[in-house]
Amino acid sequence: MATTSSDNPLLDFSGLPRFGEIRPEHVTPALDVLLANANAAVERAAQPMTPAQWSDVVEPVERVTEPLSRAWGVIGHLNAVADTPELRAVYGENLPRVTEFWSSVGQNLALYEKYKAITNHNSFQLLTSERKKILDNALRDFRLSGAELPEDQKPRFAELQERQAALSKSFSDHVLDATNAYAFYAKDESELAGLPDDVIAAAREAAERDNQEGWKFTLHFPSYFPVLQYSENRAMRETMYRAYVTRASELGAVYGGGKPEWDNTAIVDEQLKLRAEEAKMLGYNNFAEVSLTPKMAESPAQVMSFLEDLATRARPHAEKDWAELREFAASEFGLTQLEPWDMAFAAERLRQNRYSFSENEVKQYFPEDFVLQGLFKVTETLFGVRIRDDSAPVWNSDVRFFRVENTDGTLVAQFYLDLYAREGKRGGAWMDDARSRRKLEANGVQTPVAYLTCNFSAPVGGRPACFTHDEVITLFHEFGHGLHHMLTRVDELSVSGINGVEWDAVELPSQFMENFCWEWDVLTEMTSHVDTAKPLPRELFDKMLAAKNFQSGLGTLRQIVFSMFDMALHVDFDASKGKTVNELAREINERYHVIPQAPFSRWPNTFSHIFAGGYAAGYYSYKWAEVLSADAYAAFEEAAQAAKSSVLDAATGTRYRKEILEVGGSRPAMESFKAFRGREPSIDALLRHNGMEQPPAQH
Repeated sequence: MATTSSDNPLLDFSGLPRFGEIRPEHVTPALDVLLANANAAVERAAQPMTPAQWSDVVEPVERVTEPLSRAWGVIGHLNAVADTPELRAVYGENLPRVTEFWSSVGQNLALYEKYKAITNHNSFQLLTSERKKILDNALRDFRLSGAELPEDQKPRFAELQERQAALSKSFSDHVLDATNAYAFYAKDESELAGLPDDVIAAAREAAERDNQEGWKFTLHFPSYFPVLQYSENRAMRETMYRAYVTRASELGAVYGGGKPEWDNTAIVDEQLKLRAEEAKMLGYNNFAEVSLTPKMAESPAQVMSFLEDLATRARPHAEKDWAELREFAASEFGLTQLEPWDMAFAAERLRQNRYSFSENEVKQYFPEDFVLQGLFKVTETLFGVRIRDDSAPVWNSDVRFFRVENTDGTLVAQFYLDLYAREGKRGGAWMDDARSRRKLEANGVQTPVAYLTCNFSAPVGGRPACFTHDEVITLFHEFGHGLHHMLTRVDELSVSGINGVEWDAVELPSQFMENFCWEWDVLTEMTSHVDTAKPLPRELFDKMLAAKNFQSGLGTLRQIVFSMFDMALHVDFDASKGKTVNELAREINERYHVIPQAPFSRWPNTFSHIFAGGYAAGYYSYKWAEVLSADAYAAFEEAAQAAKSSVLDAATGTRYRKEILEVGGSRPAMESFKAFRGREPSIDALLRHNGMEQPPAQH
């Protein structure tokens, strides 16, 4: 007997996910129903007697695959934010089934022919521009999915997809397990010298939860990074640094108490081989060419040229940053040899020395509710919406839920906000869609819903959570992604919101929002000292602004190393020729960075973006999109300058919403950018924002 939605919350699409009721045992039965429905619909659409029309092919397939995507999205989300052995197991069991389904759709030659027939028919010209874009994207995706391969090669191509999906999951699981497994217990208060009070309080609570004496520090970022940044206990910094950069590697057991089975080295090698094989089967020279086919960048050579140019511009600034840091560490701490575990500590002390403030001092001015109030005010002022508290079932009691309304009160979108780090939640910050905007059959529109996930420090000792300025920037970044998803006006599912947007343009709205975190008019509305309730003083803000580009040369080269490593891996790297992935990482670092890499560092083993997050041969997109976002923000700066007023210019915001956010993926990103800016993007604003317009003065 078929499972009904009343039996199984994963089959209820009438409203928001029923998070309080979803259990691991619901997953397989729900997917049995959804996959059967989806397979039947695809089969019907591909039949010879089915007319090659939008209403008979595209619509029915989308109608049944959307619930499958939504349910699987809920399962994947829970796997990322509420990991349990039972959920992980059932997710792993069903991942091959879902991957196999999408592979079979992508390889369905009969369905591909139907899409081609719709495109070639006279009626194609009568379709909306959105539907034309969907068909163009679909034909490209069919080709990339192996639809044109000889039938005898398709099973192998499908195997490649399933195996890569399984490897990505294992990679992610190993990183989470290795991160969760490590603990450093400080037993004596003298070991805590230099650490901020809230970090010490959180470590004490963590130890108490484990029924341990002392203070517990972990490799989760809100616990780990303050140790690197503030701890005067150099031995503790070294111990935790070694554990952090060897996670999920063969050295994990040596430095971090990891297990040999969590070593991602073999997974990385196999993934690269499978990607190279996939590219060859599709007729490309390498996987980077496959990855770039749906992106703005035209070729690996163009991407590498862009990165080389940026590296050349940044290098003199980075060399100056590095020389200053070494000189300061030698004179201030007697550190003639600056080790990797000393760098964040020395940089923070240099920042304090030069600009007379610490990040922890700034943090006290950013309690959670005031930060959200400021973020929402920016959004409401620029884009003509209102953000209100709302209620919905959630996966953890810390999760909050909000609604976005038009000024007349009509619902535009909703979003979940999951801000704090915890056990069983993978690291990092991200936005994902819970559901996308689309036109409903029975009239009306399905409003979009987003997940916004961060890993900040939770409230401790009855005090509100306070965020570092970097964390505030991260929140604005993810909210920018959320706005791209939520403020779309496109009713066609496949190109609404972030759907169908070129990967290297997806970061434009997120990086754009970061800029407001450096505006005095914005910060005055979102700061209130956690103890005194006083707003951020102008004097402290001016110091922050002066320090904004502190070590920006080093930061840029770090991103260049990640991006160049990613491209090199996917253009011409072959692990069977004797060089390891980690040796390549060291080579790239030596070529582009000015800071040497620790010989024991195994950072590629936790590079989840490219081995578990869809950024393979696409990590460059952060810097690529930063050019777009800086130039887009410059329009607000120009409007403010002309009007001698705030950058929160509603007229420019309305134009940005209309030309960038509302159109989603319904037209090429470059068209959207030019419609907003009136020209192609320029790198000048990015260099200016990073303080790298000119080579640094030589002293």
